[in-house]
Amino acid sequence: MSSTSPNPIEAGGHDAGVTRSLARWVSGVVRDDISERALHCARHALLDWTGVTLAARTEPLVGILIGDALRHDEDGRGRIVGHKERLSTAFAALVNGAASHALDFDDVNQRVHGHPTVAIVPALLAAAPACKASCADVLDALVVGTEVSCAVGEMLGSPHYDLGFHATATVGSIGSAAAVAHLMGLDQDQTATALGLAATQAAGLKANFGTMAKPLHAGRAAMNGLLAARWAGSGLTASTGVIEAVQGFGAVMSSGFEPRFEPPVGQFGIELNCYKYYPACYFTHSAIAATCALRDEHGLTPDSIDQIVVGLQPQHDKVCNIAEPKDDMGIKFSVRHLVAMALAGVDVSDIDVFSEETARRHDLVALREHVAFAGVPVPTRWAASVEIKCRDGRVLTRDEDVGIPAHDLERQQVRLLGKFHTLVNSALGEERSNALAERILDFGAVQGVDGLFDLAEPGS
Repeated sequence: MSSTSPNPIEAGGHDAGVTRSLARWVSGVVRDDISERALHCARHALLDWTGVTLAARTEPLVGILIGDALRHDEDGRGRIVGHKERLSTAFAALVNGAASHALDFDDVNQRVHGHPTVAIVPALLAAAPACKASCADVLDALVVGTEVSCAVGEMLGSPHYDLGFHATATVGSIGSAAAVAHLMGLDQDQTATALGLAATQAAGLKANFGTMAKPLHAGRAAMNGLLAARWAGSGLTASTGVIEAVQGFGAVMSSGFEPRFEPPVGQFGIELNCYKYYPACYFTHSAIAATCALRDEHGLTPDSIDQIVVGLQPQHDKVCNIAEPKDDMGIKFSVRHLVAMALAGVDVSDIDVFSEETARRHDLVALREHVAFAGVPVPTRWAASVEIKCRDGRVLTRDEDVGIPAHDLERQQVRLLGKFHTLVNSALGEERSNALAERILDFGAVQGVDGLFDLAEPGS
């Protein structure tokens, strides 16, 4: 086929499909189109991302990835949160993305069916210096990339996740590419190509939950998006109808794919981000919260319990019901062990309690045997019902749903600042932590992103 022959996929009419529609919006949206509330939410996302990434700086996963990159000549100018080493920009995106998801403490979004920020921010921070992008430009691009992640996540629907795909990895690759394409100022054709290049790289399997491969998904999504936008800007080609094409992203990855995109009106997807206050799978959070509330309200102790039944949507049995967790990663996906920890008075918000020792604790293992998982039709994917049968005959119940986005952004900011300082004060000290938080919450100024890395580097 000659270079002038039509692309058979695009000749089928996909030129006017959702991939092009997304690209048209991404390349055309300007700062005045983005609400101040959305930008405020973007600062919250960046604050939370920085805190969880810095707190993960000593995780084995991070050391392995940095060491491997340096051994294979991947040194360069790309900066790593909390580290002095410099890697190539692509590997910097990979490491920062993996680190930010390593604790499973990062934000979530129901429209994405996953974690939006960990796939987008690392790519933007890696791309920003070459683009001479300001902090304000990065914020704009974060809003744009999150919107695309939300749109694609909704097109795929829950069947994508239920099939076994990790949307943070798959949808995240496309959102990341959209964000970097916007930051680079790519035109509509180049942006559509970037989405095509990201989609063909996208992968990530839920079978790897509970291992280091899960946070690696976020790192790969960030790297995929960065490279896709750069390659598109350099002239590499791909289908510009890849999302909706026959044998394209949607058809292959979801039995419920519905190609549709409407530009945001009134509310941006980033405003629907929810934040974690326990470093574990978000599907477990409502159960943890309900258990803690019942424990405190009724003065429950492990000795007073006969049985606990945790009701979650049935499909979560394959996600967060690891029967016998062996380490910190496994605990994060074992709702029965987490409920046992909560009932025993373990501070489930403390990242340091997630360890092999906690996984093996005899009292928690014994209590876990009194916790049962039940697949029930709770109202949303993130809701839970908890029923506790006490030895004195009482039956206590509580329903929770932590998946409701905050309406009061000032209250959310107070909570996020508390979480941020808990995570980073030990590494940076209170004064430096305050300066870093202030820099992020004023992350709309004209300066570049180096200031964030400078302040986040312990001992500098």
